[in-house]
Amino acid sequence: MKKKIIIILPIILVLILLTIFGIKFYQKWRIDHATIEVTLQDNLNIEVYSKVKLKDLIKSINGKLLKNTSIDTKKLGKKTISFQYINDDNIKVPYSFDINIVDTTKPIISLLNSYSVFVGYDGNLVEEFFCGDNYDDHPNCVIEGNFDPNTVGSYPVTLKATDSSNNVMSHDFTVYVNPKSSSSSNSTYEEPITTAFSDIVATHKNKNTKIGIDVSHWQGDIDFQKVKDAGVEFVFIRVGSQKGIGGKYYVDNKFVQNIEGFNKVGIPVGIYFYSYANSKETAIKEAKWILKQIKKYDVTLPIVFDWENWSFYQEFKLSFYHLTEMANAFMATIEKAGYQGMLYSSKNYLENIWYDTPYQIWLAHYTSQTNYTGTYKVWQLCSNGRIDGIYDNTVDINVMY
Repeated sequence: MKKKIIIILPIILVLILLTIFGIKFYQKWRIDHATIEVTLQDNLNIEVYSKVKLKDLIKSINGKLLKNTSIDTKKLGKKTISFQYINDDNIKVPYSFDINIVDTTKPIISLLNSYSVFVGYDGNLVEEFFCGDNYDDHPNCVIEGNFDPNTVGSYPVTLKATDSSNNVMSHDFTVYVNPKSSSSSNSTYEEPITTAFSDIVATHKNKNTKIGIDVSHWQGDIDFQKVKDAGVEFVFIRVGSQKGIGGKYYVDNKFVQNIEGFNKVGIPVGIYFYSYANSKETAIKEAKWILKQIKKYDVTLPIVFDWENWSFYQEFKLSFYHLTEMANAFMATIEKAGYQGMLYSSKNYLENIWYDTPYQIWLAHYTSQTNYTGTYKVWQLCSNGRIDGIYDNTVDINVMY
């Protein structure tokens, strides 16, 4: 009996192996002889950083995709796309094709028509202008034309920016070299135009909005109860900043006074930090520093990444994409700690520089009615606000939706 079992077991094993081999052979034969009819889009040059899915690249297919995957478009050059689909004969078949990731977007430069300097100017004129690119961290920006900083006159020159894909943006403008002027005591003082907080409340307050302010040391000593009595429903407080790129962090000299005061009168508080970050790592470091400063206070509104270094943008060597990645790293760190993250920026830069972000937006647009079409949570509509309880300076007024 044992001999029969010993003889039968190898036979069964062989039959199992033959069956498995037969199934695999049949499956391979089916795939090798399957009908594959895939028609790709005519243009497979894909713009860098664009949001593209597999289905967008296929014009027609004899079957159904297993998964409509997103295409990684972060790196320029040739990229092979491989996928599987079920054809009309219910056979899972593989397919692959090549696309080309390209950058056809021109750099962005400031489009001033003129710029003025005084005789003896010894700076780098190129660095006086905004010059950046969607892909390159450091596009080549040059001034073309004759310019003598030591001779009074007007000089027609061209600002030209070129990225690594040879996309070129140029703009003609005039540099005026002016004589050094002595100060004059004949100037007359004009009372600045201001916006009453009560007027903003009357215009923008409804069941879906709250009206608030943002403050820093510039507002001096605040009477928090009077501010609350005036109708302020929320506040964003500057926690601090950094002394330039790579510089030391410092706490706003009114931060503790402000947050304790607003916490005491029960006005909901958010936080903003004026950033000089130049990488994801430095942005994360900023976020962690902020979290330490606010841990013992009541912060229920977002913590805001406030990056506004446009006047010397070239020093940061950041593409617009990497700038956005940096901001996202800051806000991800904030949200991991249990707070809300938010990005602050003006309409122009939100529309032309920043890439889309999954985090909330604080829009700065000083106008009576914004025409910004993106999504935003807070709108800063003026910087010349007047309100009872703040007497040392004007204040920014905001609407929260």
